[in-house]
Parts: sequence; structure tokens; C-alpha cells
Amino acid sequence: MPIDRNRLREDLKALVGERHPITSPNRLRQAEAYLLRRFSKAGLAVTTQAFPALGGTSHNVIGTALPKSGPLQSVPPLILAAHFDTVQGSPGADDNASALAVMLHVVRQVRTMTLARPIRFIAFNLEEENLLGSQAYTSLLRNNDESIHGAIVLECVGYASHLPNSQKIPPGVPIAVPTTGNFLAVIGNEQSHTLTGSVAQAMKSHLPIVPLIVPGNGEKLPDTRRSDHTSFWERGFPAVMLTDTANFRNPNYHRPTDTLETLNLDFIASVADGVTAVVSAMASSSCA
Repeated sequence: MPIDRNRLREDLKALVGERHPITSPNRLRQAEAYLLRRFSKAGLAVTTQAFPALGGTSHNVIGTALPKSGPLQSVPPLILAAHFDTVQGSPGADDNASALAVMLHVVRQVRTMTLARPIRFIAFNLEEENLLGSQAYTSLLRNNDESIHGAIVLECVGYASHLPNSQKIPPGVPIAVPTTGNFLAVIGNEQSHTLTGSVAQAMKSHLPIVPLIVPGNGEKLPDTRRSDHTSFWERGFPAVMLTDTANFRNPNYHRPTDTLETLNLDFIASVADGVTAVVSAMASSSCA
């Protein structure tokens, strides 16, 4: 089914705007409410996770799609996640409204999938504040002794360029990286090598993919740790980050110029197609 670019654009318009807990808390709460409504409208079982942060209480938004046969307690869920806060002073179009729009596209497609395992869609809060939302969530997983099939974390997936030398190379990366910024990086740690390979394989017919497995939990490559997947890695859960590489490609990263007009809608649509293919393939099998 062709991507509905109008729906992508509608979600982006609704979400782009500074979403910071101190300087724009109302806008942050509006984004949270929008995600709750979209999850509910798609028929997901919706909950929030409250956690203490910055002298108050913040929330992650969680929507779960279950197999038609009902919850299968023995089948670990697949997680698709993206954060919805921004840094101060940035409207956060690429970081991270682009990822939220992709996740919402998959949410709308889930009714067409035959599920053999639960899919858990999570919008994390306060990623920009030392990953507080995902730390709270993965701590809960560990405390409850819960396993997951894997977590796919979307982090800046909306900026692309076909110009030569539009891609900078992060220091220390041990693989050849294209110098044209029109690919999506799929980054996993050693424990997530199977998940990384499966994601890359399912996506490669939709757009150029560059997979990378980092040693340990990426300690020697700190640029590979800059999103919520790190909270999963640190607690022993398999996770990958999907990213356009942020500041290594996008000159607007964490700036007031990270606006809707700078995004590449065709690239976002290709990412949405690829992620939909990944989730459909992984959720249709109950194999661990």
C-alpha cells in the first residue's frame, strides 16, 4: 500500500515545535496528548508510565497491539520506540518528529498485520535529559524480569541529501561510510547482532542501509550511544538505533532551524515503508 504522505505531513505539522520540559512544558504535554489520541484511534491498548524527573512527574506513552488470539504471555513483545521531547530552542522536526511520524504510520498499518507476538509502541519522554524516560522503562522491564524480542529505536530519520560530500564520518567508525547522505544507519551492539542483521535485511529493498555492530555497548564509539537504545543495551536487552546520523549530516541538528521545511518527505516515506516491513516480518513470527 502506498505511503499516505498527507498523513505523514499532518503528523509532522502537529508535532513540530519546541517540546522542552522547562522552556515549553505545555507544548511537550500537547505532544504527549496527541500521541495518546493517535494510539487510541488506531485501536491500541494505551497506557502511560509515570516516572519522577526534574522535580516533577513525566510520562512515557505506550500503545500495545496484541495478536487476535489475545495476549501470549510466553511470546516476548517487539518494541518500536521514538522520543517526543526536544532540546531547548529547537522545534525538533528531524529530532525527533520525523521518527514519531514514522512510528505513527506503522501504528496505522498494524491492523493489516497478522501478529504472532505483541507489538509495543513507545513514545519516550525526556530522551534529551540523559535518557530519563527510557531509563525508567528499561528499569521496569528488568525489575519485572520481563524479556523482549528486541527494541527498534527511531532517532532522527527525516534528513537526507543526494549531494556529494553531504555526509560526515563519525570518528572511529570501523566500517566504510558513504559520503552521500541518503542512507539510513542501523546500529546495534554485539548482543543485538541478530536483530541488527534482521532489520537491515528487511529494510534494504526500501532505501540504502548501512549497518554497524559496535563492540560492547558502544563505549569506544560514544556517538553510537546518543539515544534511547542505550538504555536497553545497558540493561542487557537487544536493541538497534535507526538514524540519519543527526549532526553528521543535518546542519540543523539541535538548532532553531530544525524545521518542517528542511525535512525530506520522500526519505521519511521510504523509512516508513522499511520499518513497516521490519515490524510485519518480526511480529508475524513467534520464534524467540
